[in-house]
Amino acid sequence: MVSREQKRAALLHEKLQLLRSITNSHALNKTSIIIDASKYIRDLKQKVERLNQDMAAAQTSTHQNPLPMVKVETLEKGFLVNVVSAKSCPGLLVSILEVFEEMGLTVMEARVSCTDTFRFQAVGGENEGDGESIIGCTSCGN
Repeated sequence: MVSREQKRAALLHEKLQLLRSITNSHALNKTSIIIDASKYIRDLKQKVERLNQDMAAAQTSTHQNPLPMVKVETLEKGFLVNVVSAKSCPGLLVSILEVFEEMGLTVMEARVSCTDTFRFQAVGGENEGDGESIIGCTSCGN
C-alpha cells in the first residue's frame, strides 16, 4: 500500500514535470524548474506589458487620425458620394479624385469644404467618353 507521503511526492513530481514542459525547461531538479518557471512568467508579463503599450499607442493614433466616413448613394443616373474626415487629412481630396479616375468614374459636380472638418460631396457617373467633365470643384489646399 502506498503511503500518503509517497502519493504527495508523486503528485509533486508530476506537477513539476508539467511545469517543466509548459515552460520548455530542460532543468532536472526542482529548484531549477521553479527558477525557469519564474523567468518564463516574468517574460510573459513583459510581453503583456509591451502588447498593452502597443494597443494604447494604436488607439491613441486612431483617435488622433480617425478614418474618413464615406457614404455612397445610388442616383437615377450615377451616384452621390459624401466623405467627412478630420481636417488633418493632407492629400485626401487628391486621393479621392485618383480613386474616381482609377475606377473610370466621372465627377460631374463636387463641393469641398475645409472649415472645421473636411467635407467632400460629389455627384458622378461612369466615364462615357474621353473628355473630362469636372464641374464646380473647389479645393482648400488638399
